[in-house]
Amino acid sequence: MNKEIKRIRYKTRKHPIEVGAKPGSINIPDDALKPVIMVYSYNEQELVSSEGKTLEVILAQFKKCDNHTHWIQVKGLGDAKLMEQIGEHLGINPLVLEDIVNTHQRPKFDEYDDYVFTTSRVIHFNKDSELVNCQFSALIKKNIIISFEETHEEYFEAVKARLKAGKGAIRTAGPSYMCYALTDTILDNYFVLMARVGDMLDEIEDHLYNSADKSVMYNAQALKRILIIVRRASWPERDKINEMIRTENPLISPEVKVFLRDAYDHCIQIMDLVENYKEITSSIIDLYLSMVSNRMNEIMKVLTIISVIFIPLTFIAGIYGMNFARVDPVTNKVMPDNLPELYAPHGYIYALIGMFIIAVIQVLFFWKKGWFSKL
Repeated sequence: MNKEIKRIRYKTRKHPIEVGAKPGSINIPDDALKPVIMVYSYNEQELVSSEGKTLEVILAQFKKCDNHTHWIQVKGLGDAKLMEQIGEHLGINPLVLEDIVNTHQRPKFDEYDDYVFTTSRVIHFNKDSELVNCQFSALIKKNIIISFEETHEEYFEAVKARLKAGKGAIRTAGPSYMCYALTDTILDNYFVLMARVGDMLDEIEDHLYNSADKSVMYNAQALKRILIIVRRASWPERDKINEMIRTENPLISPEVKVFLRDAYDHCIQIMDLVENYKEITSSIIDLYLSMVSNRMNEIMKVLTIISVIFIPLTFIAGIYGMNFARVDPVTNKVMPDNLPELYAPHGYIYALIGMFIIAVIQVLFFWKKGWFSKL
């Protein structure tokens, strides 16, 4: 298969950096999207969903569904006032709000008095084949989970489908189970990404064996960069899930910890895939460089054989090209130690025949030594 892989682009966002800014400051990037909020209130019997255009609408649904668990999904972080209102109403530490809007955080799990805070990295290819690395954050209180996402893309269709179906523990196990379900979906997307990376590696290997060119090295290096990004997300994700399993916080129920152990195993599998694929990409690059080096050695070998053949021929041509006259044209006397063959009949033909014989002897010698067997 000689299919060339499209160059992988990385969709990045600039993060505002204010040196010496007050801790807990909410600095919204200029390109941050305006928030789109959905509220899902659910229990074992029913699911109520609505668009939370304002905080008042959200609070009204809380009062209406007072015996429900509430999932507030915030997609887009471009509203500093909304973040401040959420912080004031729920009593969230300003440092947590700062971590939510500064979307370069590593996965982590932080515990506070009456809530916990988690972050993860959502890594996937978008429809334009750009690698997107976004932050997912979640606040968990007694019967509330608030999730924050950078983009308006929908990552959790499967979770919402399970929520609508009402089967399993998703409606009865509380907000911590919803946090697990969202985290597990993010890890499942890692498996999808790794499967695509594996397919790309297969294509690169086929290209390498059939008709290798520079694109092999470039594509392998691009995949290696993806694997580094996934590795930087999966290692702290493993530590985060491990902390959630070991915590004594009542917001993370024992029932959910059983599922978190399964997510921990998934994280370990992802890390193993990353390390294996990194070794494969490094091997592909090394093999390509070795093939280029061997090809260069073969070229140098051919050039060396040609040079060695022509060295004695050039020597003979140089000797007879010096044009030292055998006879003085004025006195007609023979000049000693000059070319005796200068006026020899058929000397040109004899010289060519002699050079040809020397070249044939050298070619036979090199052939007997096996120099032509691997050209």
